[in-house]
Formats: sequence, C-alpha cells, structure tokens
Amino acid sequence: MAQHGGGLLAQLRRPPGGRDGRIMLLAQFLDRAGTGVWAASSVLYFTFVTRLDAQQVGLLLGVAAVAGIAGSPLAGQLAERLPVRGLLIGCHLLRIGTMGLLLVCDSFAALLPVMALTCLGERAAKTLEMLFATRATGDRRSTYQALTRSAANAGYALGAGVAAIGLAVGTGDAYRALVLGNALSFAVTAALVWRTREPRGGGRVTARAGAPGVPGAAGAADREPAPSPWRDRGYLRFVLLDIPMSLDDSVLNVGLPLWLVNHTSAPHAFVPAFLVINTVLVVVLQLRVSARAEGPHRAAAAVTLYGAAMAAGCVVVAVGTGGGAWAASAALLVAAMLVTAAELMRSVSSWELAVSLAPERARASYLGVAGMAQSVQKSAGPLLLTGAVMVAGPAGWLTLGAAVAGLSVVQRRFCEKRLAAMTAPAGRPVHSPASEVAGTAPRRRS
Repeated sequence: MAQHGGGLLAQLRRPPGGRDGRIMLLAQFLDRAGTGVWAASSVLYFTFVTRLDAQQVGLLLGVAAVAGIAGSPLAGQLAERLPVRGLLIGCHLLRIGTMGLLLVCDSFAALLPVMALTCLGERAAKTLEMLFATRATGDRRSTYQALTRSAANAGYALGAGVAAIGLAVGTGDAYRALVLGNALSFAVTAALVWRTREPRGGGRVTARAGAPGVPGAAGAADREPAPSPWRDRGYLRFVLLDIPMSLDDSVLNVGLPLWLVNHTSAPHAFVPAFLVINTVLVVVLQLRVSARAEGPHRAAAAVTLYGAAMAAGCVVVAVGTGGGAWAASAALLVAAMLVTAAELMRSVSSWELAVSLAPERARASYLGVAGMAQSVQKSAGPLLLTGAVMVAGPAGWLTLGAAVAGLSVVQRRFCEKRLAAMTAPAGRPVHSPASEVAGTAPRRRS
C-alpha cells in the first residue's frame, strides 16, 4: 500500500505523478474556477443578455446535458488510438471556441449547438483527465483523486466568488466579462497541459499488446482484438448501478435547495450554506477518506457506506424539516453534511472501481463508458427529484434513501464478485469478466 505521509499541503507539493501530477492539479484548479464562474452566471447570462425565457433556458441546458453524455465514451474511444495529452488540449481549445461563440450568438437556435458542444467538450475533458491521471499516478490514483477533488472544489469556490462580483455589477458587459474569464481559464489550462510530458505508452492509458518493448506482448494476446465495453455485460451493469451511486450531486444542488424553498419555512439565505459546507468538508476531508478507502476491495466497501450516508440524509430531510424555520434549517444543514459524506465515499469508490474492473488492454474505452454514469445522472437526477421524490413528499425521500442503500449493497456484492473473478488463479473454474465480454461460459481445463 502506498504511503500517505503528510497533510493536504504536503501532498499538493509532492503529489502522485511528480511534476506532471502537480501541473495537472493546477490545470484542473483553473479549469474548475472558470467552470464555477460560468455555472454561477449562465442562467442569468441567458436571461438578461441573450433574452431567452425560462422555458428556453431550461431546454437549452437540458439538451446540452444530454449531448454531454456522449463526451465520455467518445473520449475513451479516441484515447485508444491517440495521445491523451493532445486530446485533452483539443477539448480545452474546443471550449475556448464555444465560449467565444456565446458572445456572438443571440438566438436559441444558434445557442443550442454551441452549448451542446460545450458540454460535450467538458465531459470529454473530465474523462481524459481521469485517463491521464490513471496512467501517470499508477497505484496511487486514489490519493491523486482526493487531491483532484480538493483542488476542484477550491476552484469552484473561487469561480463562484468571481461570478458574484460580476453579478453584483449586473451590466451586459459584466456578464460578457465573466464569459471571457471562463475562456481565459481554459486557455491557461491548455497551456499547462501542453507543459506535461506524454505518459508512457505513446500517450495511451495502456501500451498496446504487441508493441515493441512491452513485456509479454508476443503470443496470442497481440492477435486478439481488445475487448469492447459495450459487449461486456458485467461492466455495463457496474456503470448502470453507478448512476444512482452519483445522486448526491443532484440532491445537494437541486433537491435540498428546492425542498427548503418550497416545503419548509427555513430562510432562503441558508441555500448557499449547502455549497459552503460541501466545499469545506471536501477540501478538508477528501484526502483522509481516500487514504482509508485505497484499493479495489476497500473502494467496494465504501459503496455501502455511500448508501448508508445517503439514506441517513434522506431520513433527516423527511422527518426533520416539518417543524419551525430554525429546526428545518438545522435539519437541512445536517442533511447537507451527510450528503457530502456520501460524496466523499463516491469520489473514491467510483473511479477506483471503474479502473479496477476494466481489463487493462482496453482501459481507456472502458473508462470512457464508465464516465457516462455521472453524465446520465446530471440529466436524469434533477428530473427524478422534482418529478417524483418531491411530489411524494417525505415518503419520496424515504423511498429514495432506501432505494440507494439497497442498490449500494447490490453494487458492492457485484464488484466483489467480479474482482474475485479477475484475480482467480489460472485454471480455476470461475465466471470471468473475459467470458462476459465474449458472452460464453468459461471452460474447465482438461
């Protein structure tokens, strides 16, 4: 097991991946700062600058989120053939271009493809960052993921603060300056990625079988095509179950604020406190949580802890917000802490298991498919909360918590079974992931 000496600052000075890891952490911090600026100002920009009505804004953001789902698998497929570093720079350049187009587009029809490309590039960039880090940091990827989460949350907080200044000014030029600030963050991020060195294996996440200098490349393996995640029913099951294991994002950003506003007498001023609690706890605790959940088996155990934390948060919302204003406020703040605890678990388990459950020869394409889980959740999660959970009231929250907790147990058992199959001794008659890809049952050796 890798050592985790020192606290957050010490790890940031000497992160996994050395110089390249440090550069990428700075790049991700700046990227998320720009994204935070845009996330905090986008709705008002479309409302006051481009003059879209509320229905058009909702449709625009919804369609863009759906388009983003394709970004992860597309990035994974391209990363099997092209250097990850170059692809990541290309994603940032694409986002610079779309931010520039936003400044000259003033109709819904023109903005629709621009926002779709923006979300596509964003999701592809996040997947490529994960692929790059997986290759560059090796078995210390859990520690690097913790540092990434801390840097990202700090970036989002900085971006939201910058956006608040522009929103306080409130002029059209101020809104446009925020868009340019977002584009500038992508430009600096692309320049930082350009300074990194290409990961081993020609920039690919794993060296191809049969490549010169790759041990064990000769033989039957180099004649067999790499497995496809789309034919691997077991891995697709993992990705499908990972969607509800990402609902903490929608609960924190959509569920809790809307429940406070529409179903409690708590002051509306408490809504920003959810983000503050989340940001502070992630920055302070993510590294410690990741150190205790390192490795695939511990990551699988963290899945059930995720379910337990989410269930507890849902129970608090259901039974603790029916009183007065201050009682409801306190209950929602506790719920925000529990949901953040779930996020801390998910950020470790999701990435570690996505990597560990994928065959090494096709890890890039597999991780691209795994990245779809969060994209789908971002599109479907808000609809689930507003169209079902909140309509049902407290019973809806209790049902959601029970469902997530139950599915977390199913996910853990499945992951443990697949991990056991992947590490079984040669000749042992088990149902392996390879046989799931091929769709055939394993045969006992004669």
